[in-house]
Amino acid sequence: MDSIFHEKQEGSLCAQHCLNNLLQGEYFTPVDLSSIAHQLDEEERMRMAEGGMASEEYRTFLQQPSGNMDDSGFFSIQVISNALSVWGLELILFNSREYQSLMINPINEKAFICNYKEHWFTIRKLGQQWFNLNSLLTGPELISDTYLALFLAQLQQEGYSIFVIRGNLPECEAEQILGIMRVQQQQRPRLIGEDEAQTSAGHVLYVKTDEVVDEDEELKRALALSRQDIDVEDEEADLRRAIQLSMQGSQQAGSAGGPRESQNEMLTAEELRKKRQAYFDRQ
Repeated sequence: MDSIFHEKQEGSLCAQHCLNNLLQGEYFTPVDLSSIAHQLDEEERMRMAEGGMASEEYRTFLQQPSGNMDDSGFFSIQVISNALSVWGLELILFNSREYQSLMINPINEKAFICNYKEHWFTIRKLGQQWFNLNSLLTGPELISDTYLALFLAQLQQEGYSIFVIRGNLPECEAEQILGIMRVQQQQRPRLIGEDEAQTSAGHVLYVKTDEVVDEDEELKRALALSRQDIDVEDEEADLRRAIQLSMQGSQQAGSAGGPRESQNEMLTAEELRKKRQAYFDRQ
């Protein structure tokens, strides 16, 4: 749908795309984020200097590259957090004990940002519906309320860090339009460059004002299918999901900390993958 702002991947500027897709507009440029990163670097330098500019720690710090940005366009969580603070927004770690103890249903939140290694992307609620606004996709991906929890769970299994966005997001056209109508997706978007023969015109969101989808029933069917032995004929279709291939060219599963710790975790990830595949098989 044209009203949804979706900034697509350029170079390694996923942090910029993540922020702009979250805020639904061209709010930040690489120059803006670089300025924030340099400010953070200077603040860190001043703190290190307090221990003495002749100290070994200070000299070592000066020789190290910036931890807030690099030449490829990567920006740290500190940069993103500072950029969002301009709008009165804050980040809360989704899987922290403090947040999980609140027992909040994810559908009651407004947005999430996700990170795996050096890739950032946004999941946001617009109107009454959720959308995956990953800049590596050819367009916004509609996510049902009943599927959102499974989606977040698999992201965590794949090693993503997930942050909840708290605060009042800026008003946007998509929020106003989708606040009075629901949409249905004809075809899921693909990863950019995956199939050059397919254009973004094939990913139109059609307005549905007279039909109520029984999402609970759809989830029951998806979960029932996930318990069967599903013969996946097209493994590429499974691997191409943005949550699996968020870093272009990376085929390694698991977190940045290393391989899966145990076979039990692998089985859990596999079960979640089957649930995801079964859900989309029903679409």
